[in-house]
This record gives sequence, C-alpha cells and structure tokens, in this order.
Amino acid sequence: MSGTRSTGERGGVLPPAAVAPETLDAESRRWTPARIALWAAIALLGGLAWVMLALVRGETVNAIWFVFAAVCTYLIAYRFYSKYLERKLIRPDDRRATPAEYKADGKDHVRTDRNVLFGHHFAAIAGAGPLVGPVIAAQMGYLPGTIWIIVGVVLAGAVQDYLVLFFSMRRGGRSLGQMAREELGVVGGTAALLATLLIMAIIVAILALVVVNALGESPWGVFSVAMTIPIALFMGVYLRYIRPGKVLEISIIGFVLLMAAIIGGGWVAHTEWGAAFFHLDKSTIAWGIIVYGFVAAILPVWLLLAPRDYLSTFMKIGVIGLLAVAIVVVRPEITVPAFSEFAGRDNGPVFSGALFPFLFVTIACGALSGFHALIASGTTPKLIEKERQTRYIGYGGMLMESFVAIMALVAAVSIDRGLYFVMNAPVALTGGTVEQAAQWVNSLGLAGVNVTPGELKDAAAAVGEQTIISRSGGAPTLAVGLAHIMQQFIGGPGMAAFWYHFAIMFEALFILTAVDAGTRVARFMLQDSIGNFLPKFKDASWRPGAWLCTAIMVAAWGAVLIMGVTDPLGGINTLFPLFGIANQLLAAIALAVCLAIVAKKGRFGALWLVALPLAFTAVVTITASFQKIFSPVPAVGYFANNAAFTKALADGKTSFGTAKTVPAMEAVVRNTMIQGVLSVVFVTLAIIVIITALLATIRAFQAHRAGESVTDHEDPFVPSKVYAPAGLIPTPAERELAAEWDKVPASERLADAGHH
Repeated sequence: MSGTRSTGERGGVLPPAAVAPETLDAESRRWTPARIALWAAIALLGGLAWVMLALVRGETVNAIWFVFAAVCTYLIAYRFYSKYLERKLIRPDDRRATPAEYKADGKDHVRTDRNVLFGHHFAAIAGAGPLVGPVIAAQMGYLPGTIWIIVGVVLAGAVQDYLVLFFSMRRGGRSLGQMAREELGVVGGTAALLATLLIMAIIVAILALVVVNALGESPWGVFSVAMTIPIALFMGVYLRYIRPGKVLEISIIGFVLLMAAIIGGGWVAHTEWGAAFFHLDKSTIAWGIIVYGFVAAILPVWLLLAPRDYLSTFMKIGVIGLLAVAIVVVRPEITVPAFSEFAGRDNGPVFSGALFPFLFVTIACGALSGFHALIASGTTPKLIEKERQTRYIGYGGMLMESFVAIMALVAAVSIDRGLYFVMNAPVALTGGTVEQAAQWVNSLGLAGVNVTPGELKDAAAAVGEQTIISRSGGAPTLAVGLAHIMQQFIGGPGMAAFWYHFAIMFEALFILTAVDAGTRVARFMLQDSIGNFLPKFKDASWRPGAWLCTAIMVAAWGAVLIMGVTDPLGGINTLFPLFGIANQLLAAIALAVCLAIVAKKGRFGALWLVALPLAFTAVVTITASFQKIFSPVPAVGYFANNAAFTKALADGKTSFGTAKTVPAMEAVVRNTMIQGVLSVVFVTLAIIVIITALLATIRAFQAHRAGESVTDHEDPFVPSKVYAPAGLIPTPAERELAAEWDKVPASERLADAGHH
C-alpha cells in the first residue's frame, strides 16, 4: 500500500510513515455519482446565494444568503483550489520528518495532534481583526466587505498562510524575518526584520486597545474577563498534573466555569461593591493589560497560553457556529444597502478615506493578514506532525477565520443603521449624550434613519449597559448585533443583556489570546534579530534574554496603547487605518518572500498563484500609505491633520475640531506626527522587500534557464518514523494505515505526540 518501512526504537519493523502518493491520487480522483451530485448542489446553492446578495436589489436582503455564499465558496475553495496549490506549488511529502519530530525537545518542538493544533493556530491568528474590521467597514454597505472577505481569503489570505506555514516548517520553523534574510540577502532581509518587529508592536497595541474599549466603564465585562485568567491557569495545571491527557474533561469544566463567570459578572456588577471595584476607566485597564502581557509571555506555554487558546477556540468556533445556526433559523432581514451613501465619499464618520484602497486595509484579518504570517512562521510550524497537515491547518484555519469575519459583518449590518453610526462614530461627533447623538445621526441624511433619544436609552438598558454612544472599536457593535439575533433564537428580550456580555467576553478572550501569542512571537523575533549579533540571544531557553526581549516588546506596544487610549480623536478611529496598512504591508512582505522561494524551486508555471495576491496587496497598501502620507485632506492625511492642528495652536485657539482643550490639541499634533512617520517607515521597508524579492525571482529565472543550481535553504531530508492522517476526517487509505500503526507496540514507537 505504501513506501518503505523503517525500524522502530527497539529494532522492530514499523509500518510506512505515509500513504503512497499514487494511492492518495487515486482517492482524490475517484468520482462517484453521489459525490458529483453533492458538489453540484453546493455549487448551485453558493451561486444562488451570490446572485441574491450581489444582483437582486430588493428593499431588504435576508441574512441567510451571507451564510450560504460563504460556506459554499469555502468548501469549493478548500476541496479544489487548495488541492491545486498543494499539487502545483507545495508538493508535501509525508515520508519526511517535520521539525516537531527531528528537533523534538518537549518545549517548543512538540508533535501535536492535528485537531488540537488547528485550535491553537486558529486561536492565535483570529485576534480582534476579523471582529473589528468588518464592523468598521460596514459603513460602506454590506457588499464590498462581503466580496473582499470571501474572495480575498480564497485567493490571497489562505494562500499566504498555507505557503508561509509550509516553507517555515521545511526550514526547521524559522521566522519570517530569518527566511527573508536567507532568501533576499542582507538588504531585503534587514528591511523585513525591522518591518516585522515594528508592525508587530502596532498590531498588538491595537488588539489591546479593542479590549480596553470593550471593557471601559463596564464592571460586568471587567469581572468576567478577569476571571478567565485563573480559569486558564487551573486548566493548565489540571491537564499537566491532575489528569494528564483528559482534554475533553477539562474542556467541559472550563466551559462551565466560563458560563459561571459571565452569569456571576451580571450579579457582581449589580452589587454596590462590585460596581465600585470593577468600574475602571480605560487608562487603568490599559496598564492592567500591559502587566498581563508581560507576565503571560514569560510563563510556560502549557500553563496559560495553551489552555487559554483551547478555551477561546471552543468559545469562538462554538459562538460563530451558534450565530450561523441562529441566522438560518431567525433569518433576519437586513435593511442596510449593498453600497451605502458613504461608498462613493471619503469622509465617512466611522473611518475616513475612499472605498479603494481603504476598504481593503480596514478589513485585514478575515481576508488577508500579515499577522498570520508571523504565527505561521512562529509557533505552529514547530508543532506540526506531518507535512500534508499544512493544508488543513494553514488553508483551512484561515477559511474558518474568514467565516468569523462574515458573521461579524452580518451582526453589524443586522442592527439599526442609526444605532450603528451612533456606536461607532467618535464622541467629538456624537457629543456623548443621547440627545446630541440622536440629533447628529438624524442630520446625516441616511435613508430610513430616524432615531430618538429614548430609543438610544432603551438600547443601552436592553443590554445592561449605562451607555452605548461612541463605543467604537467594533466589539460593542458586534455584541449588540449578536445579542439582537441570539435573543430571537434563544431566550427572548430578557436574555439580551446576557448575550451582550457573553459576546463581549467572547471577544475579549479572543483578543487577549492574540495579545499573549503576539507578545510571545514578538519576543522570539527580537531574540532572533539580536541573536545575529549576540549569539547567546538565539537560545530561547536563556531566561534573562527572554525576559529582556519580552520587556522591550511590551514597552513598545504599551506605549502605542497608551497613546491610543488618550487620543482625543478616538484612538481606534485614527490608529485602525495604520494597523490595517501595517498588517497588509506585512502580508505583502510575506508573499514577496514566498515568491522568491517558489522561483528558486523552479516552479515558474505556478508563480502566478503567488504573484496575483502579491500584486493586488502591493497596489492597495502602497496607494493607501501614499494617501495617508500625502493627502491634503486633514481627515485622511496624517501630516495634513498635523499641520491643521499646529496652525490652530499657533493662532492661539483653545479648541479645534474634535479636540476641546489645548492639551488635547497638543496630543493630536504629537500622535499624527508619530503615525505619519511610522507610515513612511513601513511603506519604505515594504517597497525595499518587494524589490529585492523581484530581483531574487529574476535571478532564479536566469539561473534556471542557464541550467545553474540555486541555493536551497531547506533543512536536509530526515526520514519520518511516525504517522498521522492529514485532514479532519481520515480517508479510507489513511484509516487502513492508522490501523496498522495501532498494532505497533508502544515500546517500538517514538515518544507519542504531545497534546500540549
């Protein structure tokens, strides 16, 4: 049935480590009538859903079509497009050992069950991005965001994640910056390393800022989220020492404790001491997260990070699945137009800038995200058991994240449009009171929007909050949307407050996981970079180096976070475009490195699979950066805004635009200068990387034509002595081989796969 057999630990003969390629090929080409009918039905349903969303223009559109369009497209993309990539570009070989096998150390390199690893990877990549971007982008109407999230992930986002994960795994789990150094030389490599470190600091700061905005002045939320930390620590200790390996058992206990934390939060928030103790302002919460980020990044992975990932993956996939079912059952009608009044303008209240290029940088995670390239070349490639699993984890994990983004978009467009703008516009526009907010939103002249102060008061009371005006950052809007749909499905209006806080905690869990993972990956990257000059830093187990690098990275993102929390323009509204552009520039860097690697392999016929998303991302991000740097419109250009406020200060004004005091005006001058300079630095570094990658590609092409060999930086081939299936559901051939392995005595096998 399959290739060569190897000897076990005690000299016995082991079954093959892989199903024979010809067997796999025959299995994927076997088309039965039932299978053909199934795929035809999926294609028809998906096609119908797209027609309903994009072409049929009624008064309303049913939310059910979003679910069908997304799921059918993902299924087809995973079954056909990712298989095409696997065959043309990747060419995995399960007879090769992965770094988790040949570098196994029980700490960073551990063979991990594919489904547990899918959870860990998904939890690490799916931070705030898929929740925040689509909510903010809903200002443009539902269609632009929907098309970019679904089509973008298939052709760009999942392709990047899959390629980076595979290439990093083949190179012993090297980071993106190190791969760039090897493939692009000193100039391109140094630019990539600098860009990844700086961008990482911005990304983690924005993620933390979303948590701060969601928890500010919300005692219920603060209590519930604070409780997740002891719950995760307990789960880590339980799995490690009390009941090792009992994953399902601790998951159930963890879930029950989480529910108790949410319900308990409602009770605590209504007591006098609870309201006083847990009612924190945003600056206090920000400092708390900074301290938490440092501690979480230096604790062992099994103690906080892994159980936390686990908890949040259960919660995430569970909640998103539940929301999808609720949408199919409740079938909410959506009144938001396909293209809103702001689609053709560049002065929207939620974010400023035209649809092209800003929609594509506002929705980053969910369609394409450079942050994922850091995770896919960080922790995941060191844990993967077999090469063919990279498709399930890299491509499949990203499709799952894209589905989260679509659900977030549906939740945002299902609530009243007036309420949406009141919640997401900065206080400077809404005024912060129900009367001013209602007057402002009615003055926008939006079709079908007529909001009264009473409605805004009732909306806040319904979800158990004091106010929902200018609760920007996407998280509260998503929570209101989710509560609106879920209470129709389970529990009625009385349950709306529970669902709202359930959603807030779900999001904060989501995001804190990304803050943990992001800080840890950033620490590895900084150690790698310093290690080029001081080799001692390369040793990840050297504690002083690890602590120093963690402290530097936490200080970097902490500074940006504090800047965002104290920003009079509403931190998320000014920082999110910078986050989006930085994230997409990072994706361009990752795709450029992949382009050079594919070219060096001599696979020029399939080069367009990488060149297409790279070209699109490069055009979008460079255009967006140039607009942010050179635009004369203060709402769009950082330097134009800076000049306007500087002039106002020089003229002796005591308030200007959104800043009501002189210190606030000075803060705007300082922040816009920092953001403008960062934009210039990011785009310059990205352009250097893209040019060096194109030169490396041309050189590889010339060498290939001349018949010369090109240096390959992959680790040498090591034969594998373990076996595991590739996807979620094993194929018949995989099951057959697994049965052979089950008969091998434990003493003959390599130490079994870890489930850390």
